[in-house]
Amino acid sequence: MILLLNASLLRAQTNASLERIPYTSKVDKSDRKFLLYLPKGYGDDPNKKWPVMMFLHGNGERGNGTTELDFVMVHGPLYEAWIQKRDLPFIIIGPQLHMFGMDKQAEYIANRTLDQLPKRLENGTPSREAKWKIDTLMQGSPSATVYPYQNFGPPMGWEQVEQDLLNMLDHVSSNYQTDQSKVYLTGLSYGGFGTWYMGSKHPELFAAISPVVGWGHKDLMQPLAINKIPIWCFAGGRDLVIQEQYFYPGLNELEQLGHEVRFTIESDMGHDTWKRVYGGEDLYTWFLSQQK
Repeated sequence: MILLLNASLLRAQTNASLERIPYTSKVDKSDRKFLLYLPKGYGDDPNKKWPVMMFLHGNGERGNGTTELDFVMVHGPLYEAWIQKRDLPFIIIGPQLHMFGMDKQAEYIANRTLDQLPKRLENGTPSREAKWKIDTLMQGSPSATVYPYQNFGPPMGWEQVEQDLLNMLDHVSSNYQTDQSKVYLTGLSYGGFGTWYMGSKHPELFAAISPVVGWGHKDLMQPLAINKIPIWCFAGGRDLVIQEQYFYPGLNELEQLGHEVRFTIESDMGHDTWKRVYGGEDLYTWFLSQQK
């Protein structure tokens, strides 16, 4: 009896791990990798099935899928789980979006360096970034009447790699201990738009979605409503990049289609609202309460 107890304790101490899974992109036939986080205790019980979370990063974390792959961990659930060593009970899929020429358009991508990549420390965790300083006053916004982007969002986003994302989900479901009734999708900024897009195009795959600082075009809402996909959307009240008023047409469309949606505006936050969302507990707890 004592031996069995000690073995159980030993199994419970299995550490989290991070894998880099190779694949060939359907977009350009390039050889790339995606990150796969396996939580603490994964594999201890061969009969246990784990929830899956696919995370879509923002515009600044694009890259070549090899030497630049770790930019995916600059923000979001992988930063929390791997860099900050939080015990998040999900298998986390972290793809990297192709550059698609964005390094020629955005200085914050062109000027980044590999020494800015997040690093997991052997002992302890690195200091978190401070909240961005915002000079804009907090104030409400009326609903927009015209969108600045196409219905999939800003140009050259996650819609470009739709088949790659589907293949990643298939690979993980076939080769790992996944609970297919608990597959979740979330993303920030460009990844928020990608979350709306992938959720709308493939609602049968996801138990819930959470777009963070990315709004959804009203044309994308009908499949989400028909399939009754739970949605928790976040915006920053001081976000001058993805502004609050553009969230309302799509969310109002969902309500008119008879679908409930949870919408949180962090009135004191700017575009980095994701730091609060992914740095907290509420989103992860909410995800785990949703099941197909």
